[in-house]
Amino acid sequence: MLKNLSLFQDDVRNDVLSGVTVALALVPEAVAFAFVAGVSPIIGLYSAFFIGLFAAVFGGRPGMISGATGAMAVVVVTLVAEHGLSCLFPAVILAGLIQILVGLCGLGKLIRMVPHPVELGFVNGLALVIFMAQFGSFQALDMSGRMSTISGPSLWIMLAMISVTMLIIWLLPKFTRAIPASLAAILAMTVVSVVLNSQLNTPEAVGSRSNVVLTVRDMLVSKAASVSLAENVTVHGGVSEAAVVAALATAEETVGLGAGLPRPFFLDVSLPSLSPATLWLILPYSLTLAAVGLIESLMTLSLIDDITRTRGSGNRECIGQGVANIVCGFFGGMGGCAMIGQSLININSGGRGRLSGIVAAVCLLLFILFLAPWIEMIPMAALVGVMFMVVIATFEWASLRMLRRIPGSDYLVMLIVAGYTVVMHDLATAVVLGVITSALVFAWNQARHIGAEIRFNEFGSKIYQLHGPLFFASVRSFRDLFHPDADPDDVVIDFYFTRVYDQSGLEAINSLAELYQQAGKRLHLTHLSAECRELLDRAGNLVVVNVSEDPQYHVATDRILPTQHLRNASAPPVNA
Repeated sequence: MLKNLSLFQDDVRNDVLSGVTVALALVPEAVAFAFVAGVSPIIGLYSAFFIGLFAAVFGGRPGMISGATGAMAVVVVTLVAEHGLSCLFPAVILAGLIQILVGLCGLGKLIRMVPHPVELGFVNGLALVIFMAQFGSFQALDMSGRMSTISGPSLWIMLAMISVTMLIIWLLPKFTRAIPASLAAILAMTVVSVVLNSQLNTPEAVGSRSNVVLTVRDMLVSKAASVSLAENVTVHGGVSEAAVVAALATAEETVGLGAGLPRPFFLDVSLPSLSPATLWLILPYSLTLAAVGLIESLMTLSLIDDITRTRGSGNRECIGQGVANIVCGFFGGMGGCAMIGQSLININSGGRGRLSGIVAAVCLLLFILFLAPWIEMIPMAALVGVMFMVVIATFEWASLRMLRRIPGSDYLVMLIVAGYTVVMHDLATAVVLGVITSALVFAWNQARHIGAEIRFNEFGSKIYQLHGPLFFASVRSFRDLFHPDADPDDVVIDFYFTRVYDQSGLEAINSLAELYQQAGKRLHLTHLSAECRELLDRAGNLVVVNVSEDPQYHVATDRILPTQHLRNASAPPVNA
């Protein structure tokens, strides 16, 4: 039975404190994932608020944290780059509708169909994609009007700050868990950034920027200016330094994280034309967003179930994620799903109920409304360091040692999923491809397990005692077991230890029966299921199906030995 999912099912104090901790840790990740997606950080922060709030209220797993994630960001970045924000928000809404439909159809249980090698490939590919996405944080607008990699003192300072950030996140939990390690690292690096930028401001050394340490605001200004200059760079092959300076000055005045309460997206972004062409355009992205969001959410749900020894509802989680994405898209968000890292932070901090997720979302909104200037002072090095630690935590390092410990086919599936994710940035298709590959490998292996024990009874009848599954992949091996021309006039095929799984198996039995009929021989089929008998009714009088010997399928059954029941092919075995 599912655990009671009421709002205040757990200790309120633990949920509130844990929610505040999670909110503090959500800020840098939401900003970082927004940069990965190629959208404004405020969109990432608003997305984390809406997804976190509505998934906590309507989802199927109390204590699980949702927000803007890297899995969704790597899909969004392509959509935004090719079609712009006007298509992003309707795509997120459509993805939410798809997720609700999946939940209403009870398809949340399909996560059980994902093999472990596919899961390993998924998380490893996702980690590599997030890692590669961080290289964009090393770029700033140069005086030619292009985004280029920083160099000189700025680069070395950034690398040093990234290393210190990662060191703090690694060491601090060994001494205290009173404050999230990522938050402590960001605060420390922000102080260092303020000091260095106030002491080392040399415009000649940093080109178009006024700060030697690249901050969130610097990145916002650089990207906004590069967008305004992109047309001139494309048409004329370059721009003047005066144009770059003017674009930077304009961006300085217009760009920032300060914002009021979120508004419906169509008040700020023009709606795309509502036509079948538009729907067809965004549908592939919506399907991918829905699939990626549900896969990661259901994987996280299973993980939290194992840790807390409770059980969430997969179908309800699908509906909750759908509602959250619909609201998120309506208010101009990039969508999201469950977050493995933040969920673990919440559980380890004592958060077990829905209130922890609600508090985290509300606190995040308060940070957006009142602490925007402080967020803009965060150095990019701190965010990159946090994301590098997320990559390290996400990547399944044990998979590197599994090469000689698991079947080669499983390792190949893991590599296929991870490789496709890295190359194509399409996590949903990668998982589907991995599941299909695993299924084909399984079918190939099972196809080799069909065989027959051959005996003769006292009447001279030849008895084939089949073993193994009969389905599309084993049909050829099944046919090779029999020799209608050389067999005696009376043949018995016993299906007691065999299951027929699909239409291919049924048709193979029918074809074999026709071959024996053409040879003028009698064929007895014993312990055959009702579906098989119905298909074989047209085989003629020379095919004898023993209706009285229906198989009885039990979870556990004690069967008599084949040598006992084969003495009389017409006598049914005794089942427990």
